[in-house]
Amino acid sequence: MNHPRDVLLGAQAGGMALPVCDHYSGVEARMKKSLQLQAEMTEEFGACVFDVTLDCEDGAPVGGEAEHAAMVVELALAAAPAARVAVRVHPVDHPAFEADMALIAGRAGHRLCHIMIPKVESVDDVIRAEKAIKSTSNGHLPLQVLIESPAAVHRAFEIAAHPRVQSLSFGLMDFVSAHGGAIPASAMGTERGAGPDGLDQFSHPLVLRAKLEIASACHAHGKVPSHCVVTEFNDQAAMRAAARRVARELGYTRMWSIHPAQIRPILEAFAPSEAEIHLATHIVAAAIQARWAPIQFDGKLHDRASYRYFWQVLERAQRTGRPLPETMQVYFQAHRH
Repeated sequence: MNHPRDVLLGAQAGGMALPVCDHYSGVEARMKKSLQLQAEMTEEFGACVFDVTLDCEDGAPVGGEAEHAAMVVELALAAAPAARVAVRVHPVDHPAFEADMALIAGRAGHRLCHIMIPKVESVDDVIRAEKAIKSTSNGHLPLQVLIESPAAVHRAFEIAAHPRVQSLSFGLMDFVSAHGGAIPASAMGTERGAGPDGLDQFSHPLVLRAKLEIASACHAHGKVPSHCVVTEFNDQAAMRAAARRVARELGYTRMWSIHPAQIRPILEAFAPSEAEIHLATHIVAAAIQARWAPIQFDGKLHDRASYRYFWQVLERAQRTGRPLPETMQVYFQAHRH
């Protein structure tokens, strides 16, 4: 019997599988704590439920870029063998970019799951980053990119189509500030601004349009759309509400965290419910029994289109550390990525 993933998932079916949370830290002590927390939660959930991205762009002090990059390399090399570690380098037009790539990809590329390129404006920036990777001994590294301007949003489909790109992330604050004051500051937050015209990041038309364009571009090319951070990291209710909205309404399958307290709310928001897992288990099991032919289940017709959806529910459950019935666990043990 073929594996469900091989039967059901095609080019437009979300073929790229990544943890639903991407946790950023740029200070050495916090980077170490993040890697330790990742190891602890991997043990707890039985799966790596978030990436740790070590940040050079915002983490490095001006004039200290080389020293910061060297420290990041040492942390990546010292990480546990099963750790998922990434690095955000400087933008391609920054004076430190080439040195970042030579050192980080060259020395630690074999330990990294990807490199994040910020402030990507066009596919030419992706090509430049790809050339920098190919010039090292670890030329296999995937790229993830940050979309942070109106022009980049306009080119999102072209950027997402590049085979080296795994994921597009939305850079909210840079996007807002790129509009020269035309978008209010309240659009960088999760709460509506004062007055009848106050808009937040989920209601301002330009911001909402950008989010939807990025999600659509990713899904068109089988890539992963990753939502920006919620800066109100002490407001757990706002974090949970934002993460749930991102996952349920805007089509995102991954989200950034900038504080350890944000990781579990993201996992909860992106995880399917017990009822969803129960239903998906029964439908996929019935489909396997029928050798993927159409079936009737609970008075409804199901075929490969719905089988694909319910299989993806089970994949999302596994990536968020939710327990699966033994009948489904076997497919994840035998077909790891």
